[in-house]
Amino acid sequence: MKKSLFVICAVAIALSTIGCSKKDKPAAAATDAVSALKARGTFVLGLDASFPPLGYTDDDGTIVGYDIDLAKEVAKRMGVSFKAQPIDWDAKEMELNTNKIDCIWNGFTITEERKEALSFTAAYLNNEQVLIVRADSGIKTLADMKGKVVGLQSGSSAQEAVEANEAFAASVKDTVYYKENVSALNDLEIGGVDGVVMDSVVGAYAIKTTGKNFVIVSEALANEEYGIGFRKSEPELRDAVWKILKEMQADGTVANICSKWFSQDISVIK
Repeated sequence: MKKSLFVICAVAIALSTIGCSKKDKPAAAATDAVSALKARGTFVLGLDASFPPLGYTDDDGTIVGYDIDLAKEVAKRMGVSFKAQPIDWDAKEMELNTNKIDCIWNGFTITEERKEALSFTAAYLNNEQVLIVRADSGIKTLADMKGKVVGLQSGSSAQEAVEANEAFAASVKDTVYYKENVSALNDLEIGGVDGVVMDSVVGAYAIKTTGKNFVIVSEALANEEYGIGFRKSEPELRDAVWKILKEMQADGTVANICSKWFSQDISVIK
């Protein structure tokens, strides 16, 4: 009798403990990245804030650009606020995977290596990696850089393009690495380097807006596509953003933003 009473009490205590643990356990967090983002209320875009015209800090200290305008409209249509978060471009994947940002969206080149680590949208812009030189340098081709010094942004697709072109990489005397393209172009202007490899979209805009005595060598090092990178575990957020961009393409919003920054519609969103 005592034994039976003991067993009954033990079972009752166990059930009570289980019941309490279920009651005290917080509700499971939303596993859907879109729902989680809407619950947070802010779409955070990670960028190198010195990458005009895609994303950069203007004279008033405001982050502006083509990608910024696109992302702001996406956030608006998702019903959340928008934040542009400058990051160390060398550590961009770490910034994303530690949840400091929701995506990398700033002239971010799609590569096979990056596709293994991140969840990419389809391409929204085309690009090339090109060599920019001083107009009076006498450099007309990539081969003319033999024995000269080239500059590029560390951790960028420009670095990947140079390293992939083994003949070009072996021909230059030295490679100088910069945190951002603006510093590289400033060094080019004063003769610190003989050429800078960078995105054609950015280089052409810099030449147009600064009036500096630069030219783009017609021979490109690589052809590229820009995409938006999300965490590998959040394809649903990627798909939601891409769906909105396609709607913006269809209703003319993307074309209007293109005209603002490039004076023509260069979008490849389909």
